[in-house]
Amino acid sequence: MRVTVKYFASIREAIGVGSEMVDTMALTLAGLRHELIARGGGRAESLAHGRAVRVALDQVMSDESAMLAEGAEVAFFPPVTGG
Repeated sequence: MRVTVKYFASIREAIGVGSEMVDTMALTLAGLRHELIARGGGRAESLAHGRAVRVALDQVMSDESAMLAEGAEVAFFPPVTGG
């Protein structure tokens, strides 16, 4: 299936793009994250398991067990603090 992946803040800086269309075999957000990490480079570093990364599915904060669907929009961003 094809999904749109958006990257924000330090993740966008590490990867070098703000968004991309991704063809994936993943069924869940966790599977998609794993596929992106496997691409290496900035994706592997900024999305690595154990790193604090928030994820939204179709503009709703989601757990990585959320199911993907054709045409979904997935956003990855680091946790932010206000003050």
